[in-house]
Amino acid sequence: MAPKVLEVKNLVTRFHTPEGVVHAVNGVSFDLSEGETLGIVGESGCGKSVTMLSVLRLIPEPPGRIESGEANFLGRDLLKMSREEIRYVRGAQIAMVFQDPMTSLNPVITVGKQVAEPMIEHQGMTEAQAKERTTELLTMVGIPDAADRLDDFPHQFSGGMRQRAMIAMSLSCNPQILIADEPTTALDVTIQAQIIDLVKELRDRLGMAIIWITHDLGIIAGIAERVVVMYAGYVVEHALVKDLYANPRHPYTIGLLGSLPRVDGRHGKRLANIDGRPPDLLQEAHWCPFAPRCAHVIEHCWAENPKLRAVGTDHTIACWVDVEKPVKEVAARG
Repeated sequence: MAPKVLEVKNLVTRFHTPEGVVHAVNGVSFDLSEGETLGIVGESGCGKSVTMLSVLRLIPEPPGRIESGEANFLGRDLLKMSREEIRYVRGAQIAMVFQDPMTSLNPVITVGKQVAEPMIEHQGMTEAQAKERTTELLTMVGIPDAADRLDDFPHQFSGGMRQRAMIAMSLSCNPQILIADEPTTALDVTIQAQIIDLVKELRDRLGMAIIWITHDLGIIAGIAERVVVMYAGYVVEHALVKDLYANPRHPYTIGLLGSLPRVDGRHGKRLANIDGRPPDLLQEAHWCPFAPRCAHVIEHCWAENPKLRAVGTDHTIACWVDVEKPVKEVAARG
């Protein structure tokens, strides 16, 4: 079994606002093995991005605050590092590709300088060395005539090319972990597929571990080995991808999968929808946060927030109801 490169344990992040305390991340735990791709999925506002921004200590303080938890990277807790130590880890050892390529690049600095900056900063390269390496990286991510594009500004690149440049920047220091925060959201479907294929190719070539954050379970099916499903700042299901798709056990995951268009025998059937509205994160959940929207809710769901429990090999859910068993049997157990 591959060694662990990252272990996050009981991470709690809050935002203190004039309206109240936002319970953004509530005791999230997961791990990542060397060379593995882990998917983190859930609807907007469920805490996916905030979780990884917390791990990298990129939460603005105030209003944000990491209340508790651990994020062990190769045996060292990222949450206890000094500012200088975590600054070295970011970019050099753990890199992040952000959601919107249109705004992630500085519009008044050339693409070549932006890609070269981490190598000059973290690896001590000269400008000439960094320029040469930048050309190699831009070529590797599929930008044609890379040497002639170094002095171009971001507005001279298409959306897909900007995202490729962001990926090149993230790979510049040969990181052990790449965090991709919905990197294809702002791109059309054809370019999305190209970016996903590019990341898979680079993962296989470079052997890095990847955390892919998305709201689209369809993307996760083609790129990840394991998946973490989040809702209202909690992990509600965690399983191998093939097991999750074949046998989803949490009602929220079932709803997400039911809303995906299919090309198999279900053609012609209406897509499922999840009724209700997203939870109010200003309220701390002392009950199951999905209970107001759940078709399988029982009385115990309103009394206590369930913890993760095993329902199979490498498969856990946070739910009082086992959707594979009759509700009466579950109610008696609860």
